[in-house]
Amino acid sequence: MSNTAVSHPRPHVIIVGCGFGGLEAARAMRKSDVDITIIDRTNHHLFQPLLYQVATAGLPAPSIAAPTRFLFREQRNVTVLMGEVVDIDAAARSVYFENGDRLGYDHLIVASGATHGYFGNDHWAPFAPGLKTLEDAFDIRRRVLLAFEHAERETDELAREPWLTFAVIGAGPTGVEMAGTMAEIARHTLPNEFRRIDSRKARVLLVEGADRVLLAFPPSLSKRAEEQLTSLGVEVLTSHKVTRIDADGIGVLVNGVEQTLVCKTVVWAAGVSASPLGKLLAKTCALSDDHLDRTGRIRVEPDLSLENRPEISVVGDLALAKSFEKNGDTKPVPGVSPGAKQMGRVAAANILARIAGKPTQAFRYKDYGALATIGRKSAVVEAEFPVIGKVRFSGLSAWLFWLFVHVYFLIGFRNRLIVLMDWAWAYGSFNRTARVVTGTEKFEARSERKL
Repeated sequence: MSNTAVSHPRPHVIIVGCGFGGLEAARAMRKSDVDITIIDRTNHHLFQPLLYQVATAGLPAPSIAAPTRFLFREQRNVTVLMGEVVDIDAAARSVYFENGDRLGYDHLIVASGATHGYFGNDHWAPFAPGLKTLEDAFDIRRRVLLAFEHAERETDELAREPWLTFAVIGAGPTGVEMAGTMAEIARHTLPNEFRRIDSRKARVLLVEGADRVLLAFPPSLSKRAEEQLTSLGVEVLTSHKVTRIDADGIGVLVNGVEQTLVCKTVVWAAGVSASPLGKLLAKTCALSDDHLDRTGRIRVEPDLSLENRPEISVVGDLALAKSFEKNGDTKPVPGVSPGAKQMGRVAAANILARIAGKPTQAFRYKDYGALATIGRKSAVVEAEFPVIGKVRFSGLSAWLFWLFVHVYFLIGFRNRLIVLMDWAWAYGSFNRTARVVTGTEKFEARSERKL
C-alpha cells in the first residue's frame, strides 16, 4: 500500500478495530455491494469476557481468540489489514497508518474500544497492570505465579508475606471475577505443590472505593456476591479509595485516614479510558469539547454518526451513546459486549441506508441483563427473559447460566469444545493447565542467604 488512497469501484467502508462492534458491523454487510477494510493492531478477535481466565491460568489464549483473517476467509468483500490507525483526516476521508500510509474511505466505522484508565495517575500502570489484551493477561498471569515462586524462595517470614498478598483494585465484574479466581488458585490449585509455603494462607484483597461491590447490579445481588467472595477467602475492602500504588503496595483512604496495604502483586480493574482516536475524531471533525466525556468517549448522534459527519460512525466503548426508546425516553448505553454488538449492526445498517438514499434509524439498545462469576459454583445474574421478564438469581444456578452464555457466544465450535473440556477438567481436578510462564525474571541475588 502506498501513500495514496486506494481506488475502490464500490462504496468503501473502513472499520477500525475488530472487537465485538467491528466484527458485527462487518458481518452485517456480508451480502452488501460494498468493499470493507478491517484495520486492527492485532491479528485476532478477542473474546474479552473470558480474558481473566487466561490471566489466571484457566484457559490457553487460543481458546478465546480467533485469527481475524480466518473469521472472514469466506466473506469476499472484506480485506483485513494489520496495522495501527494513528490519524484520521475527515475532510479528505482518509485514515493514516503508523508508517505514514494513507487509505481513503467513503464510510468509516471507528470501533477501537478502550484501554486502562488510572484517573490521571498513569505512573501507577507499571505496578498495577489492567486487563484488556492477551499481552495484559500474560503479564498478570506471570506476576501472580511468580509471586508464589518468590515466596517459596524467601526464608524470612515477614518478607514473605507481601509476596503472598494480592490486591485487585475495582469491584466491577472483572475485579470480582479476578479476585474470586485468584483465591481459588491459592486454596485449591497450588496446595501440595510447594514445600516452604502454604499457598492457602495467601491473602486476596478486593479494594473498592464505593460502598459495595458490583455497583451496576441491584444491592441484593451485590450483597450476595460479597458473601460468596468472602466464603472463597477474599477480603472485600469497600469504601477504600486508592491514593497510591508503588512496588511495595497501595495506599488507601479509609474514613479520612491514610492506610498502607503491603503487597507485591496488584491488578487494576477500576477504570477505563477510551481509545485516543476519540480525541482525534473530535479534532478533525471540529467538534466542541462537550462532545468528549472525561474518559475520552465521543458523543454520537442518535444513528451513531458524528455531528455534521454522517459518513463517520462510532460504536462500542469509544461511543458515548444513548438508547432512544419507543416512548421517547433515552438512557445511556453500558460499555458491555452486547451493546457493542448491537451498535455495530445498527451502524452497518445505517451505512447501507445512506448508500441507498434511505433514512437512518436511531439506536435502541436491548438490555439482556448482567452477569458475573465469582468462583466455583458461584455467580450472580440479572437477566431479561421473554414472557417472564427480569429475573435475579445467584449461586450454582447462576454459575451454570454464566457457563452456558459464555460458551454460546464464543467464536467457533473448536473454541467452545476446548473451553468446555478445560472447564470440566478444572472442575473435577481443581487443576489449571495453562500455568506456563516465559520471560522469567532473574531472582535477586541473596548471597547472605543459603537456600
